[in-house]
Amino acid sequence: MNKKIEAPLSNEVVQSLEAGDYVYISGTIYTARDAAHKRLYESLLKGEEIPFDLTNNIVYYLGPTPAREGKVIGSAGPTTSSRMDKYTPLLIQHGLKGMIGKGKRNDEVIAAIKDNTSVYFAAVGGAGAVLSKCITKSEVIAYDDLGTEAIRKLEVNDFPAIVVIDCKGNNLYEEAVKEYCR
Repeated sequence: MNKKIEAPLSNEVVQSLEAGDYVYISGTIYTARDAAHKRLYESLLKGEEIPFDLTNNIVYYLGPTPAREGKVIGSAGPTTSSRMDKYTPLLIQHGLKGMIGKGKRNDEVIAAIKDNTSVYFAAVGGAGAVLSKCITKSEVIAYDDLGTEAIRKLEVNDFPAIVVIDCKGNNLYEEAVKEYCR
């Protein structure tokens, strides 16, 4: 099913999503990759402030290429999500509502998704140039020293993604394999 949703996410929206749904996200999302996740994680463990409120927000696992002249952002394809798995359960416990990436997640992340009414989306890998057209604004808000891995605040309009793991723990990657084997 195709659904248009707004970010930040509400519990009601997350609860309405099912693994396999195609969504078009509009609103504000944030970017963070490995190095930024490590800093966020360490700050949360120490009880320190972090650069943005995780509550109800979506993090896109993205390290964009530099923007060409006249463009908001460069190629904006997803990073492999499993690289963030070590840090993700704690971020979800602190209010992170959604993640966009590519690939499978570990059991701890899936449990955190279920326990905290969160959702995992996949964006199409290799389609970074197309995805960048859905980003209308990009602003580095933290960890500028990380270059492309700095945290960015993005405004997106009809950003396409697929619900891979819904808040009930249904996993499109597992269900699709089962369906194929039938």
